[in-house]
Amino acid sequence: MRILTGIQPSGALHLGNYFGAMLPAIQLQDEGEAFYFIANYHSMTSLTEAKLRRQYTLDVALDFLACGLDPKRCVFWKQSDTPEHTELAWLLSTVTPMGLLERCHSFKDKAARMGDEIGAVNHGLFAYPVLMAADILLYDSNVVPVGKDQKQHLEVTRDIAIKFNHLYGDTFVVPEPRIREDVAVVPGLDGQKMSKSYGNTIELFAEEKAIKKKIMGIQMDSRGLDEPKPDADKNLAIQILKLVAPPGVGQATEERLRAGGFGYGDLKKALFEHYWNYFAPARARRAELAANLDYVDQVLNDGAARARSVAQKTLKRAKVACGLD
Repeated sequence: MRILTGIQPSGALHLGNYFGAMLPAIQLQDEGEAFYFIANYHSMTSLTEAKLRRQYTLDVALDFLACGLDPKRCVFWKQSDTPEHTELAWLLSTVTPMGLLERCHSFKDKAARMGDEIGAVNHGLFAYPVLMAADILLYDSNVVPVGKDQKQHLEVTRDIAIKFNHLYGDTFVVPEPRIREDVAVVPGLDGQKMSKSYGNTIELFAEEKAIKKKIMGIQMDSRGLDEPKPDADKNLAIQILKLVAPPGVGQATEERLRAGGFGYGDLKKALFEHYWNYFAPARARRAELAANLDYVDQVLNDGAARARSVAQKTLKRAKVACGLD
C-alpha cells in the first residue's frame, strides 16, 4: 500500500493541520510506503512573498520532523524539487471538465472571501484540484489521508484518473481517501473550522505567551461559575481539550462544567496546560533540528531523489499512453 499526503507552506502550522493531516500521516508510516511532500507549488495561489515561502517551507519541514515524521520510514521532500508534478498536471487538465472544477466548494468559498478585486482569484486557485490530482497520481497512491474539507478534491482526483484511464487505457491507480471522522475538522477559536484563512488558529510552536493569550481569549457565554452548563459538550475549549489532554481528562472536565461550580477561566487554564504539555517533546526536538539545518536539507534532498525515481516512471507511462512519447 502506498500512502501520500502533502501540506502547504502558507503560514505557521496549527492544531487543525496537526490532527487533520500531520498525525494521521505520521501514524500511517508503518502501514505501507509513505510519500509526504511540502506543497510549495500550491502555496503560490495565495502567497506571493518569496522570502516567506522559503521560511514557511523550512518551518513545515521542521514541524513535521519534530512531530514524528521519520525519513527512514517515509519519503519526505519539497514539491518543487519534482517538476513532474506540473508536467502531469497539464496532461490531466486536458481531460478535466470545467464544470468539475467549478463545482468545487473550496474554490467557491475562497473566491467569495477574496471579493471582486482584479487578479485576486487566479487560475492556480481554480485549477488547484488538477495539480492535487497530479500530486497523488504520480506516486500510484492507494491511500490519501485528507481532512473532511479535502474529500471533494480527492473525488475530483478519482474522476480525473478514471477519465484518463478510459481515454488512454489503464494508466493511473484510482486512490481512496482516509478520513479520521473524529478529528477531521478541528474547531478554530471562533467556532469555525480552524484555518489560517479565518485567522482563528492555535499554532503548534508559537511562543508560550502568544499561545496562552489566544487560549485565554476564547470567547465564552455569560453564565457564571456556579451555573450548570448542560451543553458543555458544545463548548469550544472542551472540544479542543479532548484532543490534547490524556484519555478521560476531557470527558471528566466536561462533566465538571456540566454540573456547575467550574468556571470558564479554570477551563481555559487547564486547556493551555494540556496543550503546552502535549507538544513539549516536539518543541524540544524542533529546537534540535533548527540547530542542524544541514541535516534537514539532506533529508529533503534524499527524499526528492527517491520521489523523482517514482514520478519519472509514472509520467513516462502517462506520456506513452497518450502519444507524447
